[in-house]
Amino acid sequence: MNPTIAIAKLLQEGSPLSGSRAYLALPVVGGIQPGSAWYAAAYMIEKLQPDVVVALGESAKADRIHIETRAMNVRDSRIADNAGLQLRNEVVIAGAPQSHSATLPTQDMLLACESVGVQAKLSTDAGTFLCNELLFRLLHCVHENAQSPKNHNNFIAGFIHVPQLPEQAIQRGGPYMDSNIAVRAVHAMLEAVSASLLPKLS
Repeated sequence: MNPTIAIAKLLQEGSPLSGSRAYLALPVVGGIQPGSAWYAAAYMIEKLQPDVVVALGESAKADRIHIETRAMNVRDSRIADNAGLQLRNEVVIAGAPQSHSATLPTQDMLLACESVGVQAKLSTDAGTFLCNELLFRLLHCVHENAQSPKNHNNFIAGFIHVPQLPEQAIQRGGPYMDSNIAVRAVHAMLEAVSASLLPKLS
C-alpha cells in the first residue's frame, strides 16, 4: 500500500488546465540496472522528453506535504530495497557533487498548497533511501544536461513527500493524510509548476 499510487490514480481522473501529464509507478529498487527505479524513470524521460518531472514518495513520519528542495549524494539505508540490496554510507553517483538543489518553483508550490487549505513545508531532507536517490539522479541529469553542448531535454525536476494513508496509520501509527486531501495539494502544486513555465513555453 502506497499513497502515491492512490494519488496518481485520482489525478488521472481529472485534466490539467494546461499541458499534459503522464504517470509512472516505479519499483522500490535502487541503482541503475534494469528493474530499478532509475532505469524505468530514465527510459520514460528519454521517450517523453518532458518539460517537468515531479516524483512522489511516502513519508510515514510526515504530518503534512513535504516539498523537497535538496538531494544528497548518499545512499544509506536502514532497510533493504525490494531487490534485497541494503547500502550503507555509499554515494549515489561517484564524482558527482555532494548535493543538488531542486529546480522546481518550490515556493510557488508551497503557496499553492496553502491556497487549497493543505498544510505543507519546504524540506531540505529527503532521507537517504530510494526517494533521495531518485531525486539526486533526476537533479544530476538536469545538471548534466545544462552543462552539455548537445541538445538535451532540459527539464526541471523535484520531489514531493506525502504522509501515509489513514489505513496505514491504523496498522503502524503515526500521522496521516486522506488521499483526497493529498490529491488536492498535488494537483494545485502541479498547476503552479505549469503556470511558472507558461512564459517559457509560449
